[in-house]
Amino acid sequence: MNRRLADLLPLLLPLLFLLPNLGGAPLFDVDEGAFSEATREMLAKGDYLSTWLNGNPRFDKPILIYWLQALSVSLFGAAEWTFRLPSALAAVFWCFAVNRFARQFFDEDTARLAGIVALTCLGIQLIGRAATADALLNLLLTLTLTDIWRYHATGARWAGRRAFLWVGLGILTKGPIAILVPGATLFLWCLSMRRWTPLRALRDPLSWLLLIGTALPWYIAAYAIHGQAFIDGFFLKHNVQRFSATLEGHGGSAFYYLLIVPLFVLPWLPWLISAVRHSVSDWQDPLKRFLWLWCGFVIAFFSLSGTKLPHYALYGCTPLFILIACRHAALRSRWAGLPALLLLAAYGSVPLWLGTVQVKDGFYALQLTRWAELSSHHGPALALAAIAIALLVMGCWRAPLWQRISVAALLGNALLSLWLAPLLGELQQGPIKRTAEAARLMGEPVVQWQTHWPSVSVYLRAETELREPRPGELAITRVDRLPVASPAYQILRQEGGVALLRRIE
Repeated sequence: MNRRLADLLPLLLPLLFLLPNLGGAPLFDVDEGAFSEATREMLAKGDYLSTWLNGNPRFDKPILIYWLQALSVSLFGAAEWTFRLPSALAAVFWCFAVNRFARQFFDEDTARLAGIVALTCLGIQLIGRAATADALLNLLLTLTLTDIWRYHATGARWAGRRAFLWVGLGILTKGPIAILVPGATLFLWCLSMRRWTPLRALRDPLSWLLLIGTALPWYIAAYAIHGQAFIDGFFLKHNVQRFSATLEGHGGSAFYYLLIVPLFVLPWLPWLISAVRHSVSDWQDPLKRFLWLWCGFVIAFFSLSGTKLPHYALYGCTPLFILIACRHAALRSRWAGLPALLLLAAYGSVPLWLGTVQVKDGFYALQLTRWAELSSHHGPALALAAIAIALLVMGCWRAPLWQRISVAALLGNALLSLWLAPLLGELQQGPIKRTAEAARLMGEPVVQWQTHWPSVSVYLRAETELREPRPGELAITRVDRLPVASPAYQILRQEGGVALLRRIE
């Protein structure tokens, strides 16, 4: 491969595979809808210090991601892709940061593969194209911990100061986790190595000024505006209770993340297995020990948490991208490409089994009745073509195995973002979006009844109360929760499991 092209690819590929078709699917409820509606209300109210959801204070996350989404929407208009753009850009720079760090402390092939693994892993593909705070937090955690190591390895004072700045921005993005993960990782490394010199950065007043000056003003403003409700809602409920109890039904066993992490690093599972097998020898290398402690702390901490959500595992996946890349020359068997091929086959087979799946939930059963009108043979055919290309590349291209697998992984990225995710988004959210847009054209107040879809408010461009409609009012609801043959309601529109109705009496 031309050397100049090889050097450009780590910069070009994230742009080519993370930014296109951001608007291909409607906003997914609940998370994307909630973040996007809170941003819409921020712009509508002109209140840039508080976040609101349907007129009620929203204390789930701090303010930074909402500011970035508001900037995107202000520049380009309200659309699915503008709400998702800050996350996608964060994911792009996340890949850049992984590549740059590996290039500085490892060899060129390790750096290139680390960037490819980051870009093509399933976790980043999902969270990097979602209008939530997690891609931004992962970028900031990556910048923090890589600058911590730069400070230790090179003594560069500004690397240490940048780490404090990234922590401050992380606290503005998702709260205390932005200081817990880097702080615990550094402390465990110092303890295990019996080296305490990296902690000298804690004695730098400018570093603390950067952190406090970045994070504290908004927290003071939020407390001044909301008082104890902010403390109870953000710190106690969405931080302390998320760890100590199971919130919103998001529980799981102590082995939950040991299963999620391999799933998130698909299609690089053989390299992950190889890295784990060599973790004992890696322990003798100070940098690799730092990376394993980063990953291990995240998995151990969230395994103990009462609330378990898949994307928490991503906070510890960045070091795995680099450790996996360190094994780039270790695997030579073409069987190592099997997970990439199976992932392509899994994407292509979704239309084949989704039309036959049986679900008990009435709403999703009704949504699936639309499958016949949505499904086509294009997806499976594209998947078969991608598998054929991947097999051809793996069998005929005289290049290192990891480069051949990278082609298959990138084909999987394209299939997911250009076809499968939009298809599943249309199946789940399409009727919600169109029903809300139809209600908006009627120009009357609308409520949500017996459901909570924050994206409804985004597409209505108005707040929606969650309550039973009064006589004469419009309501959006689930069809499976409608009163049976009640004359009190007139159904104006029904699509899949979603209905727009008017209460008559």
